[in-house]
Amino acid sequence: MLKIRDFWVTWRRYRLGMLLFSVCLSAVLASPQVAMSTQPATITALTASTELAQQAAQPSNPTTLTANVKKTVLANGLTILTKEVRSAPVVTVQVWYKIGSRDEAPGVNGIAHQLEHMLFKGTTDRPIQFGRLFAALGSSFNAFTSYDQTAYFGTVEKNKLTSLLTLEADRMQNSTIDTEKLTGEKRVVISELQGYENSPNYRLDRAVKRVAFPNTPYGLTVGGTKADVEKFTVEQVRSYYDSYYAPNNATLVVVGDFDTAELMTKVQQTFGKVPRRELKIAQPTISPVTTTPNQRLTLKEPGSTQITSEVYPLPAAIDPDVPAIDVMNYILTEGRSSRMYQSIVETGIATSLDGGAINLAAGGWYEISSIVEVGKSLPKLEAAVAQEIKLIQTKAPTPAEVSRAKAQLKAGYLLTNRDINSQARQLGNDYTTTGDYQFTDKYLAGVERVTAADVQRAAKKYLQPNLKTIGFFQPTQITAATPAAGSAGKTTADNYAPGAPLDPSELAKYLPPLDPDTSSQTQSLPQEVKLKNGLRVFLLPDASTPTVTISGSIQAGSEYDSANKAGLASLTAANLMSGTKTQSALKIATTLENRGAGLGFGASREGVSLGGNALSKDLPILLQTLGDVVQNANFPQQKFELSRRRALTSLKLELDSPNSVARKKFQQTIYPQDHPFTIFPTAETLSNLKPGDLQVFYRQHYLPSNTILAIVGDFQVADVQRLLEDSLGKWSGTATAVKLNYPVPELPAKQVLVSSSLPGKTQSITLLGNKAIDRKDPRYYAALVLNQILGGDTLSSRLGTEIRDRQGLTYGIYSSFAAGKRQGTFLISMQTSPEDAQKATQSTIALLKDLQTKGATAAEVANAKGSIASNYTVELASPDEIAGATLGNAVYDLNPNEISEFPKKIQAVTLEQVNQVAKELIQPDRLVVITAGPPKK
Repeated sequence: MLKIRDFWVTWRRYRLGMLLFSVCLSAVLASPQVAMSTQPATITALTASTELAQQAAQPSNPTTLTANVKKTVLANGLTILTKEVRSAPVVTVQVWYKIGSRDEAPGVNGIAHQLEHMLFKGTTDRPIQFGRLFAALGSSFNAFTSYDQTAYFGTVEKNKLTSLLTLEADRMQNSTIDTEKLTGEKRVVISELQGYENSPNYRLDRAVKRVAFPNTPYGLTVGGTKADVEKFTVEQVRSYYDSYYAPNNATLVVVGDFDTAELMTKVQQTFGKVPRRELKIAQPTISPVTTTPNQRLTLKEPGSTQITSEVYPLPAAIDPDVPAIDVMNYILTEGRSSRMYQSIVETGIATSLDGGAINLAAGGWYEISSIVEVGKSLPKLEAAVAQEIKLIQTKAPTPAEVSRAKAQLKAGYLLTNRDINSQARQLGNDYTTTGDYQFTDKYLAGVERVTAADVQRAAKKYLQPNLKTIGFFQPTQITAATPAAGSAGKTTADNYAPGAPLDPSELAKYLPPLDPDTSSQTQSLPQEVKLKNGLRVFLLPDASTPTVTISGSIQAGSEYDSANKAGLASLTAANLMSGTKTQSALKIATTLENRGAGLGFGASREGVSLGGNALSKDLPILLQTLGDVVQNANFPQQKFELSRRRALTSLKLELDSPNSVARKKFQQTIYPQDHPFTIFPTAETLSNLKPGDLQVFYRQHYLPSNTILAIVGDFQVADVQRLLEDSLGKWSGTATAVKLNYPVPELPAKQVLVSSSLPGKTQSITLLGNKAIDRKDPRYYAALVLNQILGGDTLSSRLGTEIRDRQGLTYGIYSSFAAGKRQGTFLISMQTSPEDAQKATQSTIALLKDLQTKGATAAEVANAKGSIASNYTVELASPDEIAGATLGNAVYDLNPNEISEFPKKIQAVTLEQVNQVAKELIQPDRLVVITAGPPKK
């Protein structure tokens, strides 16, 4: 719960293709159900200019994403985009600045990202880590830097809206950037960058972009380079802050449950007081891309498998060709029915292939990337891609292909804009990139007009061979962790005394006051339907958007794998969509993708998760497809062989990942040797599996009595009940229950230290922890409160304050209790440079000892309870989160009222319970400590 999310993200579903470089913040997306308000708010006299996207009296178009959006510009130049969504008592606030890596001068690559980090370090009025303030509000918050913009966003309960506005206005003008804070945060940023260096994909992508765009800032990484970051001065960073962080260079986006007239008063009282600045902005020089000979490069470094990246330059986001380019991409690469998936992945030329168009403010690129098994021909792959490009250039796509691509694009936008966070992000991205907050609506209208001839023309114009830059990653050695060097004993090299924990009363001094809590909404409870065959379904209507989500769990997880058939559960789940008695894999994929719908399965330890989404009108097709694959899957030999090869490649990728290596070793050290949680697939066990093994496993475990579904969306309960009877009511099957042996894990007598070295890596992953509790343990709620204090949020927890902020040893550190049907683990995870791993470990252990012996304070417990309860409300504003929570409660056999009772149970936790749990579950002298990363120098 509340884990750190640090990643490069390609915002695939958003056609603008933003690449986000995220700061290390705890951010569980809080995204309310999307309901458009029916009446626009009155325009206030506070504005200099205002415009409405669409009058509320007009009929609502389900594909119009900007209905009821209002644009307002204050006298100081701040642009405000507002959209009332009343489906849940939450609101999201986002501030978008027109500054990204595109605005960086030579020698300061990454300074926009560095500045983003600095805006969490405090202001002159609030000299405190802002992450702690956001966490105290129960906010789901984060920030990112991209090529064209930097954005800060948070989602809170509606009575905390003014507080969030106050904090964002404060750091817009008063952020402190001094030598001490910059020095510490530069170490954190360098740790972040070195963590990305662990990935061959990242290194190849960087090399290709540098060659493809040598004369533009788009050829540089958003996060920067270690060499540049090390040289940043306070004067440089502050200069960028003074030049770009001003109301007349920013867009404030507010979406959620508020009254616009009241909001504008609050905005005037907060942001309206921020003075306009004379922007000292030197527009970057973006040289036009010229036709050059075919450019090629090869990286030969340690790794696990071959990777390719092929790039073509594209025009800016506002170019009229962009809709045709995206339709072209969907025909070529999106979904199992796409051309390249069928001709390249389904034939085994590549293990996986992905494509996407990135359109930014001053240009962009089209990229095709793939993973290819070692030993497979890279020239053959390149030729196959070239053949598909040539085919679409010489012969227009069929009407069916164009129609399917359009359906996927349009459904994708509706499905990814169900929550207020996504809606606000779409508005902010559109406006800062194109200057038009209605851009997506116009883009979708453009998609509707695309013809087959347009697609062919776009392919001819932009996918010219002489514009291509292609890069290959070829491993010089197949990396796998060396045999773990295990040792048992205490770490005694040094003693590190943690700093004093943050005094919550000090924090309270800087929190803005809250608005009165006028919310009267209560969480609706799902209705349970049980079919005669034992299938349980939870239904929760939500008419806010014309969409539907299905979440499900089947008791057929990898806990049922035997040691000599490890990987069986995962391969079975992966092959469910590979064909049935009446439909081929292509037929299944085409049926769904013609409607922009999706359905997928994946095995974990305690079950197989299934997820499906579609427009509400296509729910019958989605349920029919689900019913077919869970009853009639036939596991064809050819598809099985391809999926096994993909699994073998995935296994190699895991062995090349410090995080995967460390987690596997952690499990195998925590649990007894004969525990199901210690079994992992190997190349040998995967190679020994046969289609018949999948059939046996399928018949034994894929049963209606083993299955629970949760369906949330725009439907009538009676209608869905009939659909369920038609599609799943005849599902039958009986099997003898498989009894598994779950030996009880024991704490080690003393600390267990294990290290695994992986060549070619730059950052280490360290895991510390031990056995813990299951979900039904009465200590669960106290453990969550303890975890929030300890490391539930990197920027506000004791671990984050000490290891990240005070010592600067890690980009991210967090703790968690994995509590499932079986006894799970207590885990602390952190990323460090190899030379800092031991110090960070010892500092963490010292902090654990301090917490265990001295306990938490009453104020810490009160703050943690408030943060968890508030964030839970924010999370459940999303249809997908409601479906997931409903399903989880059913899987763990909890009371159906748990979804509404959870906050009360958190608030009932006492200080004594938290400190008792700390004594029982945190055992610093008996921890398992796993480190995986570069070999020690």
